[in-house]
Formats: sequence, C-alpha cells, structure tokens
Amino acid sequence: MSFKPISDIGEFGLIERISSIVAPTRKASSRLIEGIGDDCAVYELSYSTVQVATTDLLLEHVHFDLLTTPLQHLGSKAISVNVSDICAMNARPCYALVSIALPSKASVEFVETIYRGMSETAMLYNTSLAGGDTSASPAGVTLSVMVAGEIEKEKLSYRKGAQPGDLVCVTGTLGGAAAGLRVLTREKDVMLEHLSHGEKYDRDIMSNLEEYNEAIRQQLLPSARLDIIDFFHKHGIIPTSMIDISDGLASDLGHICRLSGVGVHIEESRIPILPQARHIADEFQEDAVNYVLSGGEDYQLLFTLKAEQFSSIASHPDINVIGKITPEDEGLLLTDIYGMNIDMTTVEGYNHFQG
Repeated sequence: MSFKPISDIGEFGLIERISSIVAPTRKASSRLIEGIGDDCAVYELSYSTVQVATTDLLLEHVHFDLLTTPLQHLGSKAISVNVSDICAMNARPCYALVSIALPSKASVEFVETIYRGMSETAMLYNTSLAGGDTSASPAGVTLSVMVAGEIEKEKLSYRKGAQPGDLVCVTGTLGGAAAGLRVLTREKDVMLEHLSHGEKYDRDIMSNLEEYNEAIRQQLLPSARLDIIDFFHKHGIIPTSMIDISDGLASDLGHICRLSGVGVHIEESRIPILPQARHIADEFQEDAVNYVLSGGEDYQLLFTLKAEQFSSIASHPDINVIGKITPEDEGLLLTDIYGMNIDMTTVEGYNHFQG
C-alpha cells in the first residue's frame, strides 16, 4: 500500500478529508448547526440561543518555545486564542476546559505559573475554567483548551455570508505578532550560539528587547477582541461574515471568500500595520506587508459589513476599512502602494504540514 504524505495536501486539505469522513456523524444530532469549517462549532440550545465551541492545541517547539516564552504568558495566550475564536462568531465566552501534558520532571511551580496565567486571563474575559485533564508527556509541553460561548441565534456571524459591495474591516494593528516572533527567534539563535561556544549569555531575553516591546507583546500576549463584540452588540452591528486573523490576512480573507463565493479587493495603504513591525522589517531587510499577509497570530477580527452600516463603525478608533468584497470572478486582489495588483491566492499563510 502506498501512503500519501500529509505535506502533499497541506493542513487545509487534511481538514477537508477529515470533514468528509466525519460528516455522517452530524445525523446524530439535529441541533448541530455548524460543524467543521468555521471558527467554532455551533449547537442549538433553544429556539433563540446557540452555543459556540472551539478548541486549540499549543505544542512546545511548534507553537511556542520555552526559551522565549514566559510560562504565565503561555497560559494567558492559551486562553486568549480560543476566546478569539468565540469572538469571531460574534459571541461571548462562558467556560473553558483545559488539558495539559507535561514531562514528569516538570515542577509543581512550573504548572502553577501556567495556570495563573490562564486564570487571570480567563477572569478578564469573564470565563470560568471548569475542568480538564492532566497527563505525562514523553516530549515537551502540550496545552489543549476548549472554550464554549453563547449568542442569540440572530446575532451569529459565520465565515460565510459576505456579499459583493460589503466593506472589509479589521480591528487593531497587524503584523506585530510575526515581527515579534522574528526578533525572539533571532535572540534565541544568538543565545544558543553563545552557549555552544561556552560563552556567558544574559538569559533574561526580555530585558534586552525593550525597543521591540509592543511587537513581542503581540506575539506572546495577544488579546481577544471581546471589547469589539461588546461594541457590536451595543450598537446592533452584525457582520455579514467574520474570522479572527490567525493564519495571516491573505489566508483568512481567502477562507471568507471561498465560503461566501465572492472575491475581494483590498488596498495596502489602508492596512493598519504596527509601526514597530515596520521598523523590525526594515532591520531584517524584509517587507512588513508580508508579516501581515502571511505571518498570522495577530488575533484581530477581520469582518465584512454592509456599506450602508459604515456610519455605525466610522467613529470607532480601532476599526479600519481596508477594502471591499467583489464578485467571485474578480479574484482576491491587493493593490500595493505602487498601484500594482497582487493575487493574494499566491500568498501562503501558516500551514502546519507544509513540505
């Protein structure tokens, strides 16, 4: 029997195959409204209310490195990235389940510090840590978090639903997380180089990186935009589609367009790039726009809105309109600062199984 490497089809190809295998199980519950394919699964609780649920893994050496990630920050990020998925459905979180696998040599204090980070962040989101599981791990630390939330059915936003003419909007600033990771990776490489030659090195990496503090914060301590969801609910705003930016702007816009059957046209000059990300890109002789398009982990909200609702967001200081939805046959285009159109389908976001 021949076997196909996962790298041949990539992460999203694998998800599609898994989805087709598990599709028959949806018949087990008539209340399951949405399964694989969005930021959260959606389950009907009552005639007017749904539960949304999401889960994410954080694996050592894949999603984080303990040489550059403070333990309390790790705990905080594990909660925030899941709450961000809840926000992407226009919902609020309710509770979380946390499972953790650890090397047997890990100390009690090690675990307590991670959980303090999770607990403090969960309280910021008014989310209960309701249980989970613990296990020994033969190789590194693994965190698995599931968060559930609730929302009135008519306020729910999916990745699908965008229509030609809709505005494309983003919250916050982008590119910071990728820029911060770039700096942390360089610093780790420098540290390991020193240690490999038996030289002393200041192990307190963060104290040496004050000039990059905001980008590093966006990488290590992202914040779920629950404040934006509160703003939406207060002003009666229901995005026609929404996703959180975890794989890069190009990839996540692609998800919205593919599921909605539309195209998109955005303008580079309108994208709110973190100024510090621009400085870091210059230092590495790279382009900050690439950090935005393919870097990922910004965990800001990317959403579409009917053009006639522009006035409802116009005064918000942390929401920017970067383009608009177009007919599907016009493709996924970015106009750069020189007026050239770039096909965003050629820009790859983060893919766990790239060859």
